[in-house]
Amino acid sequence: MTRTGLLGGSFNPAHRGHRGVTLAAIRALDLDEAWWLVSPGNPLKPKDGMAPLAARLASARMKARRAPIVPTAIERELGTRYTIDTLRALVRRYPKRRFVWLMGSDNLAQFHRWRDWRGIARTMPIAVIARPGYDDRAMASPAMAWLRRYRVSAAGFRKRAVWSAPTLVMLRFDPDPRSATAIRRQSPDWAARHADLPVRDPLTHRLIPPEREPGR
Repeated sequence: MTRTGLLGGSFNPAHRGHRGVTLAAIRALDLDEAWWLVSPGNPLKPKDGMAPLAARLASARMKARRAPIVPTAIERELGTRYTIDTLRALVRRYPKRRFVWLMGSDNLAQFHRWRDWRGIARTMPIAVIARPGYDDRAMASPAMAWLRRYRVSAAGFRKRAVWSAPTLVMLRFDPDPRSATAIRRQSPDWAARHADLPVRDPLTHRLIPPEREPGR
């Protein structure tokens, strides 16, 4: 079984912080690789300021170079919008892989707002990566109150021959100050570099066409 981490997000754009925490999680959990699920659209995020999918996938491919990280827009092919539907579809499609869901403590703080969040926890193990400023809210969240009983250490998780769910692993790494918001402020036209280029999905091998403005 290939041990695979799943990190979902907008990647608007991808940056070295995404790469750093992903590589750290791979080492901490003894994973073979990780997939970045570049979301076609996040139901909990506003659409304003969201770059086209092709541009975001292109930025993810650049940041994942020479690393055991596979960026993919597979949700576009699956036709899924919510995390629970995506994860269940991936488990069915890739039966020879064992998946673990990776997310930041900012997401744990609002995890109880996600559609069928208990179903997500029962589908695969969850590893939560600490983020400065969010840990207190995450630890006091309704989701954590339910997940706490399933908590194991990273060392204990690595030793497991067979993964089970629900399982919660808490991870803490040196934080990277970079953020997608800061990058967009410094370079608001970053997506223009990829505006007219299709991008091949490294996992599905399908071309993601650029989104053109009306009249172009």
